[in-house]
This record gives sequence, structure tokens and C-alpha cells, in this order.
Amino acid sequence: MAMKIHIDIVSAEEELFSGSGEMVYVPAQMGEVGIAPRHTPFISQMKPGDVRVENDGELTHFYVSGGMLEVQPHMVTILADTAIRANDLDEAAVLEAKKKAEDALENQQSEFEYAKAKAELAEVAAKLRTIQSLRGKSG
Repeated sequence: MAMKIHIDIVSAEEELFSGSGEMVYVPAQMGEVGIAPRHTPFISQMKPGDVRVENDGELTHFYVSGGMLEVQPHMVTILADTAIRANDLDEAAVLEAKKKAEDALENQQSEFEYAKAKAELAEVAAKLRTIQSLRGKSG
């Protein structure tokens, strides 16, 4: 039987996941990290992206918009700004948000508007990558 690590995925709105897994993959600030049981403790900021929990060969996907990651040898805690089960992402709404962000980027009037549009575009791109990852596409 494979070793397990306890994983909690929590956002400001709700607890999305609390259970065990053999591995968890998280979009940390400096790049994606894979965390297995007995991992060295650390804390990192997260960037928007796909969190994957592997358990018995199955992957469960979650989208996080950022937040904090805490790793302990037998526990991983993900405190997300926003977290959504990947199955609950609406691809049509995400594509519409992408178009709006691209339009805002093109028509910005100030540095603030440019930075806001760029951040929105990065978040939408991360949602699309999560949807594609869930469907087994590369991209």
C-alpha cells in the first residue's frame, strides 16, 4: 500500500478538499512542485494554476487563483485566494473573460489599467490551462 499525505484545500469561501493522496502537484511561485509523503517542510506563495491530487492512480483537479502553500512531512495545506473544482469551471465564461481581458489590455488608458488587464489575462490563461489539463490536452 502506498504512503499517503493529508491534503487540505481551502479558500475564503469554503473547504474544497480534505483527504489523503499519494502526491499533490501545486503551482508554486517559483514553478510547479510535486509533494509526496515525508516531503521537507516549506512555505511558498502560489500562482494561478492547476492543483492536482493523485490518489490510487486518479487525478483530481482544482483551479487556484493564488494564495499560500504550507508543506509539512505528513500534511499539505493550500490556502487559496479563490479555489474551484476544475469540473466546475465554465469554459465558455472563461473564454469570454479572456476576450474582455484582451480588449482591456488593448484599450488601456493608464498603467494601472494595463497592470489590471494583464493580471486578469494571466488568471484567465491559468483557468484555460486547468480546463485543458483536465481534458488531457497539452497547452
